[in-house]
Amino acid sequence: MAKHDFGIIDIFKENKWYSDYEPDKYNCISVSDDLIEELIIEYKEELTAIKTFFQITTQPGTGLDYYGVTLIPPESLGHFRDIIVKANDRYESQELKLLIEKISDAIRNNKYLIHYGI
Repeated sequence: MAKHDFGIIDIFKENKWYSDYEPDKYNCISVSDDLIEELIIEYKEELTAIKTFFQITTQPGTGLDYYGVTLIPPESLGHFRDIIVKANDRYESQELKLLIEKISDAIRNNKYLIHYGI
């Protein structure tokens, strides 16, 4: 089953390419692709309003890079968490609960979240 991984970057480096797949390094949790696909369809407008970066901070983007690496800065995490909480109210998923916890931890510690697409 295809999945998306989310983790916390403990020491974020500006202008570093985060293109290598390193889920263990960032203590990632996995969310099924089916669930992420539903989120992207259901909450497209809200997700695309979130400021992110694709692999490096010199490549600004919005929302999640479905097939690549997304860096979600601390200032965008509150909005991202709100979307996931709303989605979890609808889907009641253990995977989304874990993602909410991961985002909350990143917010508490003012850290970047990394997302590995499929």
